[in-house]
Amino acid sequence: MSKLQKLLQELCPDGVEYKPLGDLGFFYGGLTGKKESDFEDGNAKLITYMNVFSNIALNIDIDDRVKIGKNEKQNTVKYGDVLFTGSSETLDECGMSSVLTEKTDEELYLNSFCFGFRLYNNNILLPDFSKYLFRSAMVREQIIRTANGVTRFNISREKMKKVIIPLPPIPVQQEIAQILDSFTKLIKELYEELTVRRKQFEYYRNLLLSFDDDVEWKKLGEICKVESGGTPSRKRHEYWENGKIKWLGSAVCKNQKAVDEVTDYITEQGLKNSSAKLLKPKTTLIALVGATIGKVSYLHFEAAINQNIAGIYPLDDTKLDPSYVFYACQVLYPYFMALGQGRFAMANLTFVKNLKIPVPPLKEQQRIVNILDRFNALINDPTIGIPAEIKARQKQYEYYLNKLLNFKKKR
Repeated sequence: MSKLQKLLQELCPDGVEYKPLGDLGFFYGGLTGKKESDFEDGNAKLITYMNVFSNIALNIDIDDRVKIGKNEKQNTVKYGDVLFTGSSETLDECGMSSVLTEKTDEELYLNSFCFGFRLYNNNILLPDFSKYLFRSAMVREQIIRTANGVTRFNISREKMKKVIIPLPPIPVQQEIAQILDSFTKLIKELYEELTVRRKQFEYYRNLLLSFDDDVEWKKLGEICKVESGGTPSRKRHEYWENGKIKWLGSAVCKNQKAVDEVTDYITEQGLKNSSAKLLKPKTTLIALVGATIGKVSYLHFEAAINQNIAGIYPLDDTKLDPSYVFYACQVLYPYFMALGQGRFAMANLTFVKNLKIPVPPLKEQQRIVNILDRFNALINDPTIGIPAEIKARQKQYEYYLNKLLNFKKKR
């Protein structure tokens, strides 16, 4: 019998008590009355929406700041508070939680798009247990049911008061937190290792693609077909409804040798009556605008692209390996960054066509591709290497998260 089983048998053989949040504490809002200028050169730490959304335990080692006046009355976040995102465009992502698990003397202010929950009695729930409890399937399902909306979903604080949570004995909470902490620690270590391996990949890729003057450098426009696409009119239902042609936007460009997600499809009519281009497999894609500018991807299937992507394919693939083009284009990223960053950053086809890459003999291209493909698989392929290990550990974590937090209810 495990330590947890013994604790459950000794301390709560008849089950655990469940209570609604409204009986256990109160909800409070984030910042009010703030202007955009208040978030420039602030004097106090700001807990952002993404901080809450992305972390089960709040990250307070942050640079986000807000200006707070000497006598200004605003709610502050305290040790043990549970914070929630107030809204989302996706129902399943509504009300994501984060818990302040560290004691600090610094005042922390919550952004206006989130809200907090504070217990009347801090001794009934351990923060390190709460961080898992409020992300468990049993509690998440209840939180999602409190949301209202059509295109954007908003959490109802009034309905949140009726969300019921279990209150197991403190020793049980401690043991469960330790078990789940071991999983999250392992997953964190795997992600850290993955980060190191990706930096190694970039180093060796850049090294392999560094050539002396004896290798000819060619403009992409001289050796490749370079073209962008277009977007069929959204007002014409016949261009989209029941479409079977994959259609891609620049968000698919993630510096991976794959396109891992296709969300849009167009019809033959949509392709024919717009500037969208149907590209063949082994085409390299480069994002031309916005946050993904200069990032690349690689088609393994036929797909149409929009106007925010450049598709690049060798004019003669018996002399220029398409995979080599993909890796060579990855190294061009700094040239795109020089154009600027953010949503207004933009490149055009003329810019892309004028970019130069080294063109060694085909055998050397293939040697480089073979090395980089193996390395790339280890850091990006979800079926092998570190990504596969992360996926397996994540599934284990989710299984135990929901199993350990599903308590028998005391009658």
